[in-house]
Amino acid sequence: MPAAAAPAGTAVPASPPPPFAARAASVEGSPVREILALTERPGIISFAGGLPAPELFDTEGLRAAYDAAFAASARRALQYSTTEGAPELRAAVAARTTARGLPTGADDVVMTSGSQQALTLITTALIEPGDVVLVENPTYLAALQCFRLAGARVVAVPCDGEGIVPEALAELVARQRPKLLYTVPTFQNPTGRTLPAARRTAVARIAARLGLWLVEDDPYGELRYEGADVPWLAAHPGAEDRTALLGSFSKIMAPGLRLGWLRAPAALRRAAVVAKQAADLHTSTVDQLAAAHYLATADLDAHIATVRAAYRERRDALQVALSRTLPADCEWNLPEGGMFVWARLPEDHDASDLLKTAVTHGVAFVPGAPFHATAPDPRTLRLSFTTHTPPEITEGVARLGRALTEYGTG
Repeated sequence: MPAAAAPAGTAVPASPPPPFAARAASVEGSPVREILALTERPGIISFAGGLPAPELFDTEGLRAAYDAAFAASARRALQYSTTEGAPELRAAVAARTTARGLPTGADDVVMTSGSQQALTLITTALIEPGDVVLVENPTYLAALQCFRLAGARVVAVPCDGEGIVPEALAELVARQRPKLLYTVPTFQNPTGRTLPAARRTAVARIAARLGLWLVEDDPYGELRYEGADVPWLAAHPGAEDRTALLGSFSKIMAPGLRLGWLRAPAALRRAAVVAKQAADLHTSTVDQLAAAHYLATADLDAHIATVRAAYRERRDALQVALSRTLPADCEWNLPEGGMFVWARLPEDHDASDLLKTAVTHGVAFVPGAPFHATAPDPRTLRLSFTTHTPPEITEGVARLGRALTEYGTG
């Protein structure tokens, strides 16, 4: 007989719901996001976030672009769109990509909700639990989260001051049989380093010879302050049929647009489109159309030149301040572009511990350890120079120097 229903108002014993997926419990949150929340209080000079400078956004130009998108067709701007993206924006991205040395058609491009989504789509299309993914060490923190959520086994490729060491990569590919290599070869996050052209050629040849997908993430490539441009990895012989190139408007237009793009071989691109249909159907129509209007009517290259000039001045201010303030046994690099300086503290120092002292002095940074896939170096830290003026940078480094002094005597 069926069990009798409990009388109205009677409490029913409750069973707990089923547990979360194992991947949700095994991947930690981003310490960078947590540090950003910590440093939002007034008075903090933060070198922590990889954020573009908000005062440099072309606010008026973007407002006009949104107005134009609505004026052209409010119905279209507010309606569902195709998964691949607005045709005019795909064409504009393809034209800019071609102009930078990689022949590209509109059909080669899929618009995404930031380049982070493009990475997620590629991971969904390629990675099975247990697959090996190779990364630089250190590497972009959110990429580590993405691969680990997919159940990949993340293996670090040995790197030096110029990035991936090709001989070590070849040995790892032959031994580990990975599915893909993820790299940020130009002004890398977090180190700011750039992989030289000769090494890119070697990486492309290794991928072709040993069978390997390449994922080239390029959010910073247009932020070059000195030196000659280096061709995309995707443009090198051997990489044409196996490279997913990820791009973004976040660093050159505005991150709030959440607009990125993916250029990939046809079969991989189709798989990514199916993954995107399951994720969000399509990227925001109105944002895509506004971006397309902006690219058609504004001079984005002139805007980027303005941003470059400001960022170069800030990078140089940070370099001067570090040289004048930090102890001689500290080390740091001079990136040719991008947003980050990578530093190393003296022996027996721990950047995570130093951060606690630094915050009491009104300055913040990101410890480098979480960016490492394996064998974290606790002495490392990342300094972003884009969101403060040169005088603020000078003051921030002075605070960092005082924090280091207190830490060293504590």
